[in-house]
Amino acid sequence: SSNVIFFSSILMSIKPEYVERIFAGSKKYEFRKRLANKAVGRILIYSTAPIMKVVGEVRIVETISASPTALWECTKKYAGISRHKYREYYKGCKVAYAYRLGQVTRYELPKELSEFNISLPPQSFVYLAEE
Repeated sequence: SSNVIFFSSILMSIKPEYVERIFAGSKKYEFRKRLANKAVGRILIYSTAPIMKVVGEVRIVETISASPTALWECTKKYAGISRHKYREYYKGCKVAYAYRLGQVTRYELPKELSEFNISLPPQSFVYLAEE
């Protein structure tokens, strides 16, 4: 029996202003109210309106879960969002989650969702079929 863990890829909808911060390296965490159920190795970045294209991908270094306050303390330097927006997002949540982002690749040519057999942009994220 092997101990190989297969990491999934997900396609995630992210606002263009945050996408740019991820590419610039000033945002190294992607905050979520819940994590994917599978171990995720990479996120394909769908930049929402007005871009509406898959613009790149980023490796996941680790996932973090903590109280919203504790998570902010350990991520704020590279949160890429204001404390106010962060608190608003997690209002009423007991647990906050983040993907710590690693190596980022910006596609030379942005891709259409249809290239991934996806017709509508996901509200949060969608699993991609394994190659």
